[in-house]
Amino acid sequence: PILFLHLLADRKLNPGAVMLDIGSGEPELLSPLFGNADFAALAAELPCVIGTNEASLLPAGLLQTLQDQGCRLIEGNAVHQADGQGKPVLPPGMEWLGGGWYLTPPPKPVGSQTLSRAMALKLVQLVAADADTREIEEIFRHDPTLSYQLLRIVNSLSMGTNKKISSFSQAILLLGRQQLRRWLNLMLFAARKEDPRSAMLLARVAVRARTMELLAKASGLDRSAQELAFMAGMFSLLGILFGQPLTEVLKPLQVSDVLVDALLKNEGDLGRLLQAIDASERGDAEALAALLGQMQLPTAEFNSINIESHRWMLGVIKENEGGARA
Repeated sequence: PILFLHLLADRKLNPGAVMLDIGSGEPELLSPLFGNADFAALAAELPCVIGTNEASLLPAGLLQTLQDQGCRLIEGNAVHQADGQGKPVLPPGMEWLGGGWYLTPPPKPVGSQTLSRAMALKLVQLVAADADTREIEEIFRHDPTLSYQLLRIVNSLSMGTNKKISSFSQAILLLGRQQLRRWLNLMLFAARKEDPRSAMLLARVAVRARTMELLAKASGLDRSAQELAFMAGMFSLLGILFGQPLTEVLKPLQVSDVLVDALLKNEGDLGRLLQAIDASERGDAEALAALLGQMQLPTAEFNSINIESHRWMLGVIKENEGGARA
């Protein structure tokens, strides 16, 4: 069976829990997955919940394994489903917020949110076009938030080398273009106080991008294709982030036709991976199983990738929170 993981928000609209949803099949076959160290680590970092209706369909031994890993049983009325536009409010007595509220159009951008996201998108354009380092450096000079975050991540990567960063160009060189591109993609979605969707959007896009990358690797695609898969996962939600058609957002970006065709037409290997991500997020076991069959990927491997991607997402969130607090 396929294991679906659905992120739930807490009262502050941050990722607060993950709800387990087990697709059709023989659930006892998931016992090795739930008993391994990766799932235990995820459950230890992010509250794991399962609805009582879902739990009633599980063998007693499997349910006990889940509870031993710290998973809680919750009633259906513990999760409030919100799908409308605007900042949702969790009703009293309910613990978690579900639904697609954070995938609705954004609030009207104001102040620093407009500036930082515009600057981050400009940087993405420059890096995609392989622009000169001086052009990239100039953007950092105009946005203190982005420049601080750049120096922070470079310092964390160079710990133990006693290397002092003396310029933005040096920081860009130390980070490398590939890592700079990946980091900038994440920064587009980084938390903004003016946008209540930010934290959940960042979590969702991080899971998407990492899952795409790992699925590409499992499918036998080379390293450059894996990196392109990561970018596809990131860029797939840019339209939602900016509240514009994805076609318009992609226009100024000088990216490969393969990436554009995957994002806009679901074509090629990347398009198939995006379809698999969409099916996973919808909890569509039949569609996902068919796509995994086309890629010749065992369900068990997808389940492991799904867990790893959620753990990776938690690391991204911690990095973002650290920068916000500083």
